[in-house]
Amino acid sequence: MSGGFPVDLILFAMIAAFLVLRLRSVLGRRTGFERPPREDGKGYDPRGPRPVDNDQPQLPPATVSTASQARVSVPDPRSPVGQALMRIRGVDPGFEPNAFLAGAEGAFRMIVDAFARGDRQTLRALLSDDTYAGFEGEITRREGEGETQRSEVRAMQDMAIEAADLRGTVADVTVRFVSDQVNLTTARDGSIAAGAEAVTELTDVWTFQRDLKNPDPTWRLVATQSV
Repeated sequence: MSGGFPVDLILFAMIAAFLVLRLRSVLGRRTGFERPPREDGKGYDPRGPRPVDNDQPQLPPATVSTASQARVSVPDPRSPVGQALMRIRGVDPGFEPNAFLAGAEGAFRMIVDAFARGDRQTLRALLSDDTYAGFEGEITRREGEGETQRSEVRAMQDMAIEAADLRGTVADVTVRFVSDQVNLTTARDGSIAAGAEAVTELTDVWTFQRDLKNPDPTWRLVATQSV
């Protein structure tokens, strides 16, 4: 094309911008974690969370529904896990458990999909170094064997925060996901090596971690367990 700006460059720039925004919206996007309301009811208090009042719990209701209709459970603020979440919020006033779970669901779906497709770039952005090494090793083995992985999250049934910890400014939050999935591995010759076409209910326990003082808002996956 001559005499004009290359259209393909414009399209590539638009796609790159979309991917960056998608990744940043998955976990830890600060604008998704609402601060406590002001005393006068106007806007949000920039000073962060108010002191914990046993008669007025600061965490959201224990059970809500997300846009995906999954059942979401947040620990009672008086429980050990609830208190750990409050300590996390004390360091990062923008932290809000229900918003965190919504982001965790998005990350779960993206990671399952990226692993199946062998998308190392997406995994690199959302996983810790050690976790990425494990995922990447399996992708490499699969490629060497000529296997193809198909993974689809058909529905998210339940999500619950099961554990939380704060060590200095490093926070860990463990989430239990119960989802309906199709997982199928086909061999080089097209035969089924593992899994099936049927939808299966799976339970996964994933731990996300973030240094709350790091300008990067992303919570990265640091541990996985299938139950």
